[in-house]
Amino acid sequence: MIPISDDNPVRITPFITWILVALCCVVYVWELSLGRAFDDAILRLAFVPSEGVRANGTPILQAAPLEAILYSMFLHAGFIHLAGNMLYLAIFGNNIEDAMGHVKFTLFYFICGYAAAFTMAFIDPASRIPMVGASGAISGALAAYVLLYPRARINVIVPLGIIFYPFRISAVWVVGSWFLYQLVFALWTNPNSDEGGTAWWAHVGGFAAGLVLTPFLKSRYVPLFGRVRRGPWT
Repeated sequence: MIPISDDNPVRITPFITWILVALCCVVYVWELSLGRAFDDAILRLAFVPSEGVRANGTPILQAAPLEAILYSMFLHAGFIHLAGNMLYLAIFGNNIEDAMGHVKFTLFYFICGYAAAFTMAFIDPASRIPMVGASGAISGALAAYVLLYPRARINVIVPLGIIFYPFRISAVWVVGSWFLYQLVFALWTNPNSDEGGTAWWAHVGGFAAGLVLTPFLKSRYVPLFGRVRRGPWT
């Protein structure tokens, strides 16, 4: 099930969402320009869980890991990785920016991204596999969306062989099924594996951060759980 749009209009120009999408795309073009030096750049810039914790697993806040987490949020491992993340950010991020405002949304986005990275550091503190991608921060936006707009209709497509079947479904089912998928694979996958792949626990951590932060950062005129708005927006 792939979301392609929603029926949830915004009241502001979501320029922070657009800037984040644009920056990720620009960074990806820069990655492509590196050619064979791409892997070396990832190793130098991306966050590595084992470098963000002490030997005994206790997390520490050093300058290098903190900067690396920030860089990792704009780096992507390939075009499909980038396209999927930017699609989700474009669909869901604009409504969360609308509900929080530009400044609080920016804060929210990066806190969720950091929470995602440190979740991986807790789960697999010995991992030497670099983490890249905006999906941890975007997971927080998905959590906020399902808290604020659970009844919003999402236009999705389901691949059935070579046919893509379109239909509309409420956000609570789209985001709920997405999170269940992340959680099942997080529990199923061996976190101590040396093989690369999806950082499932980062998605879980970013989502959890979004659930916690949303009630505090949303506008007071945007109710939780899709209740009728009261105030100047009605």
